[in-house]
Amino acid sequence: MTRVACIGECMVELKQAEGGLFSRGYGGDTLNTAVYLARLGAGTDYITALGDDTLSDEMIAGWAAEGVGTARVSRLPGKLPGLYMIQTDDKGERRFFHWRDSAAARSLMDLPETADILNSLASYDIVYLSAITLSLYNDAGRGRLFSGIKRARESGARFAFDTNFRARGWPDLEIARTVYQDAFNLADIVLASTEDLLPLYPHATNEDLLARIPGGEVVLKLSEPASILRLDGVLHRTRAEPLTKPVVDTTAAGDSFAAAYIAARLAGAEPVEAARAGHRLAGVVVCHPGAIIPRNAMPA
Repeated sequence: MTRVACIGECMVELKQAEGGLFSRGYGGDTLNTAVYLARLGAGTDYITALGDDTLSDEMIAGWAAEGVGTARVSRLPGKLPGLYMIQTDDKGERRFFHWRDSAAARSLMDLPETADILNSLASYDIVYLSAITLSLYNDAGRGRLFSGIKRARESGARFAFDTNFRARGWPDLEIARTVYQDAFNLADIVLASTEDLLPLYPHATNEDLLARIPGGEVVLKLSEPASILRLDGVLHRTRAEPLTKPVVDTTAAGDSFAAAYIAARLAGAEPVEAARAGHRLAGVVVCHPGAIIPRNAMPA
């Protein structure tokens, strides 16, 4: 049985290169997580919508080459994937520019096959999505998605929610706070960070942020290379191992952490060890350019 369903959006990526040029690739937070999950041995399907264009064809071929299942990708005639551009500074921090308002993925919760997609979630062990995924849909679409996840949980699936925050996707922060709380209330596993949550809850302490999340398994990544894990009310602090190489690009640090954490939990690891696995993979990813590192750079 396929074990993880990742729901979200993959876009055409233009990445800053030398001489004012840009290289073309593909990326998206939940897609990055899906690729790393597949590399770590977890059976993974990616659930999204794409167009019927050649760029979408290339995406699907690339995902399949990484071992990511594509059977649940909807193809919409006349539509295109979204586009984003990354600029990175000399410290590896990135800035994003998006062109995605009419992207195919935004229609995923409003298709004739939407009901079948949502019913299929019950066949997975974990359903994973991020706050960026939720920002794609309107209130009705998010309601349909949450209802589908509730049914999947009744059949034994677990819901893992990543708090990945992009302000551009949430022009109304009150709506964002409501949606985040709905996701917190439903999630079995929450993968959070202070970087994501402090824009929503300014001046909150780590304790304040954790108190907003009722679930029994919560990871809060900190601004320092460490995280706080709350498991059934008990707090555990985990520090990342020191980096042996300079930071080049922080893109997909959180996405890779999520993949390693979920893969470790599926393999039977305790949450503290899963958090250590997340820090290990993220520590390798940030030392390479781009979201997806070469296969031969993957840690054991």
